[in-house]
Amino acid sequence: MSEFRLLHTMLRVLDLEKSLDFYTRLLGMKLLRRNDYEGGRFTLAFVGYGDESDTAVLELTHNWDQKEPYEIGTAYGHIALGVPDIYATCEKLAAEGVKIPRPPGPMKHGTTVIAFIEDPDGYKVELIERK
Repeated sequence: MSEFRLLHTMLRVLDLEKSLDFYTRLLGMKLLRRNDYEGGRFTLAFVGYGDESDTAVLELTHNWDQKEPYEIGTAYGHIALGVPDIYATCEKLAAEGVKIPRPPGPMKHGTTVIAFIEDPDGYKVELIERK
């Protein structure tokens, strides 16, 4: 079904500004669009590395009345980003206070160099070295 394509993945976030800073300033995505829905009391912000017309993006949903962190659940895994120098990337992110529960190194039973970081809401982001 070649007419199908992945459009976006949605994450619910507690602090939209903190999440936008994480994904744009620290991970280099661009804020593509942001809409407030006063009647529904929520904001949708779309971030990504390219235009939505040809690239899958991340939708950050901020429910204005949410006061407690979301439960991530056991079915969610992670999003993955390719990076050119995983060690330097992790050093920069650590200096910014980003949690790195799995430091960079070869994955178990393989040679691909990976790391796992956490966004402000605790969502896992896998970094995969792509030279």
